[in-house]
Amino acid sequence: MTYFMVDVEADGPIPGDYSMVSVGAIAVEPALDCTFYGRLRPISKRWLPEALSVSGFSREETFQFDDPPEVMNRFAEWIKSNTSGQPVFISDNNGFDLQFINWYFHHFCGRNPFGYSSQNLGSLYKGLVKNMSASFKHLRKTKHTHHPVDDARGNAEALLELQERYGLRISRKV
Repeated sequence: MTYFMVDVEADGPIPGDYSMVSVGAIAVEPALDCTFYGRLRPISKRWLPEALSVSGFSREETFQFDDPPEVMNRFAEWIKSNTSGQPVFISDNNGFDLQFINWYFHHFCGRNPFGYSSQNLGSLYKGLVKNMSASFKHLRKTKHTHHPVDDARGNAEALLELQERYGLRISRKV
């Protein structure tokens, strides 16, 4: 199995009514050099300026981005070509990120290569340190910029640090 740290930027709180602006992913392995980045044209007329501002793009800029089916098919191919066994989705906020990824994959590709499960980095850390108020964010090395590849990289660094500090086993079985 291959773990992929994924991060999404969006212009609103839910897919379909709002749009995923960009997606970044990184294969969780020590080199952290296998990345994916896509910027997606809006699928909806609805958008929240405060949500979009987090991504650093203007609404006008997003209309120049790639067609969502094209990006999602490239993402699916990237996952397939970089997977050993079942790909595993993990993110800092899987409640937000996975809903967009799942909706977009099913809507534009007919299936989600990650299947129906996901992992949450924050919850994993809370369990390891036995503290429901704990945050893993101090373990990031890469600055959290809201560029999804930067954010996925920082979160992957934190996951690898959990492996180093706490002996977390990250299965890479096929």
